[in-house]
Amino acid sequence: MKKLLYQLDTDQHPSVFDNVVAYDGGADNVIGYGNVTPDNCSALVEGAIFTRAPKEKKNTAIFVGGSDMVAGENLYKAIQKNFFYDFRVSVMIDSNGSNTTAAAGVAKILSGGSVKDKKCVILAGTGPVGSRAAYMFANEGASEIVITSRGIDKAEKTCKELKERFGIDAIPAAGPDYDDRAKLCKDANIIFAAGAAGIELLKPEHWENNTNLEVIADANATPPLGIGGTDMMDRGENRHGKLIWGAIGFGTLKLALHRACIAKLFESNDQLLDAKEIFELAKTMA
Repeated sequence: MKKLLYQLDTDQHPSVFDNVVAYDGGADNVIGYGNVTPDNCSALVEGAIFTRAPKEKKNTAIFVGGSDMVAGENLYKAIQKNFFYDFRVSVMIDSNGSNTTAAAGVAKILSGGSVKDKKCVILAGTGPVGSRAAYMFANEGASEIVITSRGIDKAEKTCKELKERFGIDAIPAAGPDYDDRAKLCKDANIIFAAGAAGIELLKPEHWENNTNLEVIADANATPPLGIGGTDMMDRGENRHGKLIWGAIGFGTLKLALHRACIAKLFESNDQLLDAKEIFELAKTMA
């Protein structure tokens, strides 16, 4: 029996990236739908849950994607409302690649040592990757998590959402320029850069001589990188006494993790793969 993955995307066009990785993850057929919302998803979900016998339902799964994490989470919840008894299929959410990217980055940091009782600063952390990384650092016992943004309002909003969504406490901070961000990182042990592509957040002189700093991970692979003086290919490279993970350096794990999650969907029909589950798998793979 063929393994069918229904790619329900909140954007107009289903992601080609997610489609390719789904095939590489073991799906026999990937069927993509765009502009899927909580209001129009029921017929699609019903088609997935009613068609195969109970023991064969594990061969059907749903992937929630799209560039908008909030829209993706709303769709993810709406899909599950259609499930009852054993009329359900496994579902994974990875809008904007946020869960797999954050999980891979944090897992690689953990491969070099614990983050328990460490201070973590997430630069430009108000997006989905930054917020998921914050949850993962908190889950591993970080003592303090700082979320920065150019303006304090956006950082405060993200910290409030993290409290509501995951029950974690993060500290909002404004970092409009290099010097402000460097000051916020002065006593940090870990920096996770989650800014937009092509935006430099720190120059080399803002971190190279920071004696408190132990690890840097930069999710930006588009020059200029988020952290000046690093390389997108860094795989735990020691630079100035700090371990550096570049976007491509941990991106290989991100891709492998995404593929592994797709394969896992077809093991049973009752799995829900969100930030927590994806992170747990990432730690076993790192």
